[in-house]
Amino acid sequence: MKISLMFILVLLSFGLQAEGTKNIYDFSINASNGDAINMKDFKNKPILLVNIATRCGYTKQLDDIEALYQKLKTKDLIVLGIPSNDFGSQTPEDDAKVADFCKLKYGVKFPLTKKVVVIGDKAHPLIKYAVKESGGKEIRWNFEKFLFNSDGKFKARYESSKIPTEKEILAEIN
Repeated sequence: MKISLMFILVLLSFGLQAEGTKNIYDFSINASNGDAINMKDFKNKPILLVNIATRCGYTKQLDDIEALYQKLKTKDLIVLGIPSNDFGSQTPEDDAKVADFCKLKYGVKFPLTKKVVVIGDKAHPLIKYAVKESGGKEIRWNFEKFLFNSDGKFKARYESSKIPTEKEILAEIN
């Protein structure tokens, strides 16, 4: 009797814990035009979050990220570019100018958000969640990438130097 009561209590605690646990679909973030982007709208689609910058040595990756998006949007890949000015003030422009820069210089068609903080206590909740799910190590530089599978579960994290069109990333996207 003690064992089965303990077993039931353990099961109940797991159930309560799971209910309180957030997932990527519980978040929203504002698009560069101010409209809300609700992550729940991306259910059943793989999601790649990328913190971007306009004046970084890795900014040329916008070409690769757009190529990845165009190649895999038929597989419902969602790419979300999240500008930040947290690293060396490499995104000094306002939201509209960031969007114009990405569109005009790199042909970006994937969604862009408003500029947000991506490090520290003031980091956007979506970024805090991605960092927590990927092991808790804070973002170190622009163009880090977080991949969530089509079930909304964290799948992989890639450092800034990882080119988005590399076979490793392509193989991970489901």
